[in-house]
Amino acid sequence: MPVPAPSADARAVVTGASQNIGEALAVELARRGHHLIITARREEVLNTLAERLRADFGVTVEVRAVDLADPAARDVFCEELATRNISILCANAGTATFGAVASLDPAEERKQVQLNVLGVHDLVLAVLPGMVERRAGGILVSGSAAGNSPIPNNATYAATKAFANTFSESLRGEVKSSGVHVTVLAPGPVRTELPDPDEQSLVERLIPDFLWIDTEYTAKVSLDGLERNKMRVVPGLTSKAMSTASGYAPRSIVAPIVGAVYKKLGGD
Repeated sequence: MPVPAPSADARAVVTGASQNIGEALAVELARRGHHLIITARREEVLNTLAERLRADFGVTVEVRAVDLADPAARDVFCEELATRNISILCANAGTATFGAVASLDPAEERKQVQLNVLGVHDLVLAVLPGMVERRAGGILVSGSAAGNSPIPNNATYAATKAFANTFSESLRGEVKSSGVHVTVLAPGPVRTELPDPDEQSLVERLIPDFLWIDTEYTAKVSLDGLERNKMRVVPGLTSKAMSTASGYAPRSIVAPIVGAVYKKLGGD
């Protein structure tokens, strides 16, 4: 059966909704008529987004300012979600670090695992029983093409996204007969618009323009893929080619090449 249609008591949840793909997913879900719970750390940004979605699409938008890297705060949010009628979960929040693990702040690396791994796992565990009981629901997990192969100087991020990719695809096999759709989004680099050359970040300067994917397009094809219960959505022809290549090229060859690029992203 399809992902549940919008209804007055159901909510679609979007984590990391304050920017980039998360914001685009919230907008696209609202455009499709879904009432929302949006979450991120920056409450003022969420409130601004919520006001815009209410005005533009006439949907209900609940704001939850939560640091999902904080286990205690995450537990409170998960306890709420377990009691709600959650029709769609977009587990999108994530963060990345660049550079050799030995040179990075251990506390920040642990926070990255908390957010990218346990932030996904705990929220899925919170909403999944209700979806299975209702025999309807959709779970979209933001993985990454970075989770397909080893990436020196981006090791923690790549490993966490490998978890997101594999967990989502494994879960999909478990619930496919229960009416619950599970899709992993595995894009390359995404952005909303072409930045001013004078204001480009190091990441934007190092990655060629043709490799970037538009966030609005990413959100649309991701939710379309979830509706069709696709296992994996890889937006853009270039990302598809990169994803395919990572599955066939020897890791011993790919890792040093990619690692050299990510070493520059770490400032070396």
